[in-house]
Amino acid sequence: MSIFLQYLQVFAVGGFICLLGQILINLTKMTSSRILVIFLLIGCVLEAVDVFEPIQEFAGCGITVPIIGFGATLVRGALRGLEETGLLGVLTGGITAGAAGLGAAILFGFLMAILFKSRTKS
Repeated sequence: MSIFLQYLQVFAVGGFICLLGQILINLTKMTSSRILVIFLLIGCVLEAVDVFEPIQEFAGCGITVPIIGFGATLVRGALRGLEETGLLGVLTGGITAGAAGLGAAILFGFLMAILFKSRTKS
């Protein structure tokens, strides 16, 4: 029964994030790219004020998989870089922390571009 509750928590938080995005699309004239930036910044702020980790313990992948998790990863890496190497670490730490995710996104995007033929909508 515990695994069911965990899946429910993940689904509820991830679904709530999607709901917020859909509400912003429907009720505002914001583009999807602006909404993504807002979500990225939300993740940055949540990590900077040290609130992201408790949410992550509750929601698991429901909060880490969306773009909010990427923002938190960038800030976490920047803070770790600041501790390890000083001011230069702020610039390099975020990229280092997010390198695996970015690399995977580029690789899988490239593979999908090879496997499938893109077409413009008619």
